[in-house]
Amino acid sequence: MRTKISVLFFFLLGITLYAQDRTITGTVTSMEDGLPIPSANVLIKGTSTGTSTDFDGNYTISAKQGDVIEFSYIGFKTVEITVANQNTLNIALETQVSDLEEVVIIGYGSQKKSDLTGAITTVDSEVIEKTPNSNVMQSLQGKVPGVQITSAGSPGDSPNVRIRGINTLNGSQNPLYVVDGNWYDNIDFLDNSQIESVSVLKDVSSTAIFGQRGSNGVIIIKTKGGKKGSKPVITYNGYTGIQHAQNVLKMANAEQFVTMVYESGSAADIQYVENAIQRFGRSRVNPNIPNINTDWYREVLRDAPITNHSLGITGGGENSNYGINTSYFAQEGILDMKNEYERFNIQGNIDIDVSDRFKVGVNSAFSNATKYNPENGAWFQAYFAVPILPKYDYANTAADPIPFSDATLLGYRGSQNPFPAMTFNDNQLRIRKLLTSIYAEYYLIPDKLSFKTTYYNDYSTILERNVRLPYFISGQSQRQVSSIRRANLTTSNQMWDNLLTYSDTFGKHSVKAIAGTSYRDLHSNSFSATGEDISAVDFESSWYLNFADPDSFNGRVFESASRFYYMSYLGRLEYGFDDKYLFNATVRREGDSRFPREIWKTTPQFGLGWVVSKEKFLNDSNFINFLKLRATWGQLSNGSLSGSSGTNTINTIVTAIDDTQTNGIIGSTTFQNLKREIMEETNIGISARLFNSRLSLEADYYIRDIKDLVASREVPITGNFVRDNIGEMRNKGFEFAANWNQTINDNWKFSIGGNIATLDNEVTKLDNGRGYIDTGSAEFRQRIEVGEPVNYFFGLEVAGVYQNDTEVANDPVAVDNGLVPGDFKYVDQNNDGVIDDNDRVNIGSYLPTFNYGANLKVSYKNFDLSIDMQGQSGNQILNRKRGEVIFTNDTNMDADFAINRWHGEGTTNSYPSAAGRRRAWNQKLSSFFIEDGAYFRIQNIQLAYTIKSGTLLGDNMPETRVYFTADRPFTFFNYNGFNPEVANGVDRQTYPVPAVYTVGVNVKI
Repeated sequence: MRTKISVLFFFLLGITLYAQDRTITGTVTSMEDGLPIPSANVLIKGTSTGTSTDFDGNYTISAKQGDVIEFSYIGFKTVEITVANQNTLNIALETQVSDLEEVVIIGYGSQKKSDLTGAITTVDSEVIEKTPNSNVMQSLQGKVPGVQITSAGSPGDSPNVRIRGINTLNGSQNPLYVVDGNWYDNIDFLDNSQIESVSVLKDVSSTAIFGQRGSNGVIIIKTKGGKKGSKPVITYNGYTGIQHAQNVLKMANAEQFVTMVYESGSAADIQYVENAIQRFGRSRVNPNIPNINTDWYREVLRDAPITNHSLGITGGGENSNYGINTSYFAQEGILDMKNEYERFNIQGNIDIDVSDRFKVGVNSAFSNATKYNPENGAWFQAYFAVPILPKYDYANTAADPIPFSDATLLGYRGSQNPFPAMTFNDNQLRIRKLLTSIYAEYYLIPDKLSFKTTYYNDYSTILERNVRLPYFISGQSQRQVSSIRRANLTTSNQMWDNLLTYSDTFGKHSVKAIAGTSYRDLHSNSFSATGEDISAVDFESSWYLNFADPDSFNGRVFESASRFYYMSYLGRLEYGFDDKYLFNATVRREGDSRFPREIWKTTPQFGLGWVVSKEKFLNDSNFINFLKLRATWGQLSNGSLSGSSGTNTINTIVTAIDDTQTNGIIGSTTFQNLKREIMEETNIGISARLFNSRLSLEADYYIRDIKDLVASREVPITGNFVRDNIGEMRNKGFEFAANWNQTINDNWKFSIGGNIATLDNEVTKLDNGRGYIDTGSAEFRQRIEVGEPVNYFFGLEVAGVYQNDTEVANDPVAVDNGLVPGDFKYVDQNNDGVIDDNDRVNIGSYLPTFNYGANLKVSYKNFDLSIDMQGQSGNQILNRKRGEVIFTNDTNMDADFAINRWHGEGTTNSYPSAAGRRRAWNQKLSSFFIEDGAYFRIQNIQLAYTIKSGTLLGDNMPETRVYFTADRPFTFFNYNGFNPEVANGVDRQTYPVPAVYTVGVNVKI
């Protein structure tokens, strides 16, 4: 009995001790700078018991074991701690910035997102880092409305990027990349792990401060760096995986191919089949075909590895901050040949406050990459190679050094086997970049007026080596001597910016003004040498040849140099009243040595913003947290024109008076007679945050006119063409993005978002005497014409296929052209009884009229799952590869053609017969070769688990995140090709874009 009482006594005592209040003290500080936070709230959750910190961030509170203490303060994330045995709790609160308060990097400065008037989209590092690829821009595909990014499948290739459509007919469409203030034409030297944020500047008002170089849009990238007073943070991110060819195009197999051969009635092709049977034997399944059924895509494609390792450290002292990042990336191509990309990067930056008024900084990066380009001719051969030809032909004992097969031995005109080109050719690039920027900034008036001078230098070298080794397969398929081409391109891009910045706030007024100069010196040197029959050459020794050797290179050594200078004066004014009414204006005057007719050009820009949600009539709104109306107008000249800055070429002519020669006819033209193209754009937009800022909305509508458009104009009498400012073009569109963020409870969170963009392109003026310009080849033509989208496909409309002899006999067009059943019927547009160029019309445009993207992210405790999707529609693709093989005749065809070909009355009204593909009538550019370019893609799926610091191995365990990523795993489309992403809409066997599956780990110490 006594024992039971004792047990009960100690049990009750334990409960009493557990429930007894204890005094807990501590300090609440900011995690960012370590400074104390006065007046922070300290509350026992679920009760009204609480206190506030004093001026030094100290607090005292009574709590019981098991109570949850909640620490909170405006602008910081709330922290909850369960009371255990401790008497002291020191808490560091993490800054929680509203996305409207986020600072967005813009040209020559920054702005709060709430103050922006232009069309600017920001993307953070989390979105970029989860995509396994060699180029940062690939990670933005489907994320930014109005930005069309076309994937590049070959290792190391940069994607094609267009912002708001086509902006010129001559020159690059690529945007300007600004990395930590320095300007670049591409960013293939950057690793995804180095990126802190990306800002995409789409409208003219946002890009105007960059002048003519920003005419195609600007993408501003900030790399990772430390913060003053922060401890060192070490991060490692690594992944490895495999690339797999998806949506592999099916070609006609041996049985389908032989069936089409016999249907064609071609005695020569039938004999080639018989030759194959004699050489390789008969099939046991079908004795009418050879015992060969080669799937050439299966032969040339492979699964290929991809890997990346990156290591970074950031931190800061009392008066400085720094960051160092290094990475290694390696990717092999899915073509089974020397096709790969390898890159090593190292990048570092440091900023130092020398005094309260003076600070300096350095940012430097080095990139060393090696790239082996695929042999495009071999990839095309894989499309048209006949399936009755094997990869190897061991009966061909004369072959040296490898017994590859050769279609000419069967009677065909070409080798067709892609492997000789894949094996005995080598295309290598070595790309090195050294990037440096140095700045000094001095505050003439503390916190108000500063002067900043910055020097940038981008020095790069590209070494190219193209080696062709000798081989022998047959008399028609051989290379008797070796050949080599070596080239070296060195580029130095120097910039010097000087900027005065003034900012002040007085009462309800805020003013910020900048004024400065920018000087750019672009200098390049190129060298190339070509030689043949070089003894004892192989892939490695080819780097060490003597170009002065007359026996090898025979004087075929070329060297050239160019240098351009650019000078600009720039200014911008930003004004705000009561954080409600916003105004900004930009002007840039710049000189370009390429335009002697118009060296200097001044372009203005204006922007207005009205934060409606700050008006009194919306103060009591329960669901509108932020609402802003935006409008901008601006002009910008185009600096992306291609061509020479030299003088016009004047040809001599013979006069009709005395047969003497005299100058008088323009043979070619350069920039001498050209003005700059001018882009003028109006943009109106709306930004909103609704339902406690869970829902964010951005919408923009723009009209962009390109004036003084440079295009070709025929010189009378001569037949020559010159370039002149003779056209105008308009792009207009609507862009919309929405995102919903929801925290369900402590365990569950999710976000869902999407974006859409439309594009309407039209040529509005063309004063070249004809009213149109034809581009492309003579048959597969594209046309630039007033009232139509630029470079539309110009061909015949197929009305059907002749089904029987009666139908042919009753059609005068068919009779006059000797047509037969199985041939195309074309639409006679002008009803003149003749099918000719006058019946060609717009049969499609390569420009997508609609782009879209969507994303979903769900988090449960330490798990998170994200899914990204994107696609496009409204565009067409010219299936030029199908057109090429139809022209060639004695080649294979895709399985779609083989299955759907006309082979009797009523079988199809869309495809010609096997015999018809050989007739010129059916080889004209027509709607048959134009296919739908729409697609929908699951862009990225990532599943991850985060192990919080100290949860597994105690305090020594760093924060670790492990993940699995499937990039581009599923793409849905109707086009007869590997990939509907064709940058200019003409598919001549575009390199396939693989699906990528990786596993990775991210560690943060």
